[in-house]
Amino acid sequence: MTEMFEHLALGFSVAVSYQNLLYALIGCLLGTLIGVLPGLGPVPTIAMLLPITYGLEPVSALIMLAGIYYGAQYGGSTTAILVNLPGESSSVVTVIDGHQMAKKGRAGPALAAAGIGSFIAGCFGTLVLAAFAAPLTEVAFMFGPAEYFSLMVLGLIGAVVLASGSLLKAIAMIVLGLLLGMVGTDINSGVARYSFNIPELTDGIDFVVIAMGVFGYGEIIANLGRPAENRDIVTAKVTGLMPSKQDFKRMMPAILRGTTLGSVLGILPGGGALLSSFAAYTLEKKTKLHPGEEPFGQGNIRGVAAPESANNAGSQTSFIPLLTLGIPPNAVMALMVGAMTIHNIQPGPEVMTSNPELFWGLIASMWIGNAMLIILNLPMIGVWIKLLTVPYRWLFPSIVLFCALGVYTTNNNSFDIWMVGIFGFIGYVFHKLGAEPAPLLLGFILGPMMEEYLRRALLLSRGDWMVLLERKISAGLLGAALLLLIVVLLPSIRSKREEAFVED
Repeated sequence: MTEMFEHLALGFSVAVSYQNLLYALIGCLLGTLIGVLPGLGPVPTIAMLLPITYGLEPVSALIMLAGIYYGAQYGGSTTAILVNLPGESSSVVTVIDGHQMAKKGRAGPALAAAGIGSFIAGCFGTLVLAAFAAPLTEVAFMFGPAEYFSLMVLGLIGAVVLASGSLLKAIAMIVLGLLLGMVGTDINSGVARYSFNIPELTDGIDFVVIAMGVFGYGEIIANLGRPAENRDIVTAKVTGLMPSKQDFKRMMPAILRGTTLGSVLGILPGGGALLSSFAAYTLEKKTKLHPGEEPFGQGNIRGVAAPESANNAGSQTSFIPLLTLGIPPNAVMALMVGAMTIHNIQPGPEVMTSNPELFWGLIASMWIGNAMLIILNLPMIGVWIKLLTVPYRWLFPSIVLFCALGVYTTNNNSFDIWMVGIFGFIGYVFHKLGAEPAPLLLGFILGPMMEEYLRRALLLSRGDWMVLLERKISAGLLGAALLLLIVVLLPSIRSKREEAFVED
C-alpha cells in the first residue's frame, strides 16, 4: 500500500506541472466541445484530434488524449440530456430518463447527477487501476509469445461477444480489421503484401486514416443524412444546477452500485464499458422505487446517475489491460496504442519499469481530468446549449477541413486524404448496414501484434503448433476463448445478448 502511494506521489508530481495541467485542460475542453455534437462520441473525437498531439512530449500527449476521452464522454451525456440524442453508444440509456428530466425543467440536476456520478466513479476507477497495476505487471512478465497470442485471441473473441448487434457482422468486422492490418511490407521477408503496386501502401495503412475515416467522416456523413427537425433541443436556460437533498439521497446508492459494476466490467475485452452502462440501468430498474419517486423512463435521477457512473468507472479500468499487458480492450484504447506507438512507446508491462513518470503521471492526471470536468462544465452548460443550436450544415464543413489538415500534416501526404475519404464512405456503409465498426479497429491494431507473437512462438518451438496448448497459461486463455464462443452461440444466450443492447 505504501508503495502504491509513493507511485501516486510520483505521478502527481508529473501531472501537476504547469505544462501538463495546461494540456489536461485543453484536452478536456476540446473533448467536450466535439463530444457535445450529436453522434460524435469519444472514438471519432480522439481520432480527429490525435494529430494535434504529435509534436508534444509522450507524457503530455497521453495526458491530453485522456482529457479528450473524458471530455468527449461528458459531452455525450450533455447531448443525451439536452438534445435527446446520445453522443455515443454508452449514453443511449442516459437519454431515457435524462431527457425526460430536461423536459420537466430539471436539466440542471440531471447534468449535475451525470457530472457528480462520473467524478466519483472516475476517482474510484483510477484507484482500482493504481491498486491492480503493479500485481498485474508482475503477471505480465510470466507471459511469453504463445501467451500473448492466446490473450489477443481471447480479446478479439471478447470484442465479438460484447459488440452490439449481429454476431456475424461483429466477426466480419474483426476479420476485415485483421486483413487491413496485413497490408504493407512483411517485416521478416521484406515482401510487399496486398499493396496492389501502390507505393504508398507498402508502409501499410496508417491507423489514424482508418480511425478518422470510419469513425469521424463516417459519423459525419450519417449525421448529415438525418433531418435537423428530428433534434428535440431543450433551449431553455438551465437553472438550479445542484440536485436537492432528496435527489442526493436517491442517487448516491445508485452511483455506488454503478461504479462497482463499471469497475469490474470495464476490464473485459470488447465493449465492457458500454455493457456496464446498460447493466447498471437494468439493475436500477430492478431496485425498488422509493415513495414519491418518478418511475423509470419518466425522469428518474437514478436512471442518469447509475449508467453515467458505470460508464466512467469502466472507462478508467479499461486502461488496466492496456497499461499492464499492452492489449487494448476497446476501440478507444486501440487509439491509445496507436498514439503510444507514434511516440515510440511500446505499451505493456515494461512501461511501468522503464518509464514510471509516464505510467504514474497518466494515472494521476485521470483524477485531475475528472475534477476539471466538474469545475469547467457545469458553469459552461449555456455555451454547450448555444453550440447545439448551430445548424449542422455550418458546423461540419469546418470539422471536415480540420480533420483533413490533421491527416495531411501527419505524413505530408495527399494520398492519406484520399484514403480518409474512402474510409469515410466505408464507415457510412457500415452505419447503413448496422455494423458496429469498433471491432474493426481492434482487429487492425491487434492483427500485426498477433502475427508477430505467433511467429516468435513458432520460431522458439521450431514450428510446433502444440506450443500454444503445451504452455498452461496459453492453453487456459485459448480454452476461455473457446468456452466464450460456445456460450454466446447457444440460441438462448444469443437472443438475450441481442436484447441487452436494446432498451425500451
